[in-house]
Parts: sequence; C-alpha cells; structure tokens
Amino acid sequence: MDLFVTILHFFQKGGFMMYPIAIVLALSVAIAIERWLFLGRIERENRKLWKDVSPLLAKGDVATAEQLASGSDAAVARIVAAGAAQAKVDPHRNEVETATEEALMEVLPAVEKRTHYLATFSNMSTLLGLLGTVIGLIGAFAALGNADPTEKADLLSRGISEAMNCTAFGLMVAIPTLIVHAWLQAKTTELVDSLEAACAKFVSAVGRK
Repeated sequence: MDLFVTILHFFQKGGFMMYPIAIVLALSVAIAIERWLFLGRIERENRKLWKDVSPLLAKGDVATAEQLASGSDAAVARIVAAGAAQAKVDPHRNEVETATEEALMEVLPAVEKRTHYLATFSNMSTLLGLLGTVIGLIGAFAALGNADPTEKADLLSRGISEAMNCTAFGLMVAIPTLIVHAWLQAKTTELVDSLEAACAKFVSAVGRK
C-alpha cells in the first residue's frame, strides 16, 4: 500500500506530461504481451508440426507431409503445403524453392509486425520525459519573477525536483521497453531463421525424391 501511495505521489508531482508517458507505457505493455504470446504460440506449433514432418521428409514422403501440413495452422505448415503443391506441378528444385520462399514471405509480416513499435515507444517516452522537464523548468523559473526573494530558493528547488520527476518516469519506461524490444527482436529473428531452415530442408527433401 505504501509503495502504491509513493508511486501515485511521484506521478502527481511530475506534471501533466506524465500522462502521455503513461499512455506510452500502457501501449508498450500491451504490445509486449501480445507479441510474447503470439511468438510463443507460433514457435510451439512449428516445433510440434516439424517434429512430425521432418522424419517424413527424410524418407521422401512428401505426400504424407502435405497431409499433415494441411491440417495445421502453423506457419511452417504453409511453407510445407506450398512446396508440396508446387512439387506436384513441377518438382524442379528452383520452382519448389520459389514456392516455399513465397509462402515464407506471406508468413513473415505476421511474425514481425508491431515489434518495431517498442523501439519507437522507448524513444518517445525518453523525449516526452525531457519535454516535461523543460516545460516544468520554464514554469518554475517563470514563477520566480513574482515570488518573494526569501522564497525563491525554495520555489526553485521544488520546481526543479518536480520537473526532474518527468525525466525519471520517462527513463523508467524507456529502459525496460528497449530491453523487451531487443528480446522480442531476437526471438523473432530466431523464429524467422527456423522457418528459412524449414524451407531449405523441404527443398532438399524434394530434390532427393
């Protein structure tokens, strides 16, 4: 309870620019959770399907692999299905490779979308914090003009303290957001690499058939 009161007091003393930063924080949290859940689900589905498909491709049983892929919503299933469909029409390596790459290009936007917003939000929160501090300092110095000389030092120190709260809050949002962005970006890259590997393995399996 004391922690909540402290945070609320800190937030109230930062000025009106704390609210835009809070909105950026809420958006960052929402995107981070959505991407974490989405990428985790895609990774699990791909791993499960590929565990079943990989032995079939190793034996050259592309038809059964296609049947498994057609009953799955996994990203790798679209690659296998596209490659198998092309292999029926024209089994040449270049044509199958092109088909799997096109399927990969269709999958990538869903895998990569929204993650880049986190880097933008990290920069935004920092800049909003600095803007709030500058506005707060301008207000603090403007208030000194009409203040009693004996109170100027106290008013100035209080105004600077309140203005710096905005920068502190902006950095408190920016740093974790940047870390989460880097982690999700690494997870996305790892997932894309696994899909590219699936493309290459499927093409090799068709070539050996």
